[in-house]
Amino acid sequence: MAPPTRAPTNDELRQAPVVQQALEQAWTDSLPHDPAKRHEEGGWIYINLTTGELIAHPAATGLQAELEIGHPPPLPDSVVVATFHTHPNPTSEGWNPGPSDVDEEVLQRLGVPGLIRADDGVYVAGPESRRGGLTGGPGFPP
Repeated sequence: MAPPTRAPTNDELRQAPVVQQALEQAWTDSLPHDPAKRHEEGGWIYINLTTGELIAHPAATGLQAELEIGHPPPLPDSVVVATFHTHPNPTSEGWNPGPSDVDEEVLQRLGVPGLIRADDGVYVAGPESRRGGLTGGPGFPP
């Protein structure tokens, strides 16, 4: 693989096998079919600045309707290009499957897109791609 020249877009992230696998694993881990134990799962998507490889890194387990994604751990030669998390609470019980106002506000502030897996599919929130491209430190863009 070659060094990346730009941050991937929402559509490119949605189509990336590593992102799809991370979303599905997070969905399974969030126990969506267990009303007493369901909780949000997720983490960060990084891109390696040398190889262009996308890397999914999980965050700590969240609560029923909350997940802390504001402090990504640094990975060598990599920057965060997106976040991902689940909305495991069912639409049949009146829960909003898509991005909440808080999701949108946080992702705009963090400067990266967020992919959300719910019971009716995958949603995207936040900017189209990492703000400022691949510049900045290893975490979120400045």
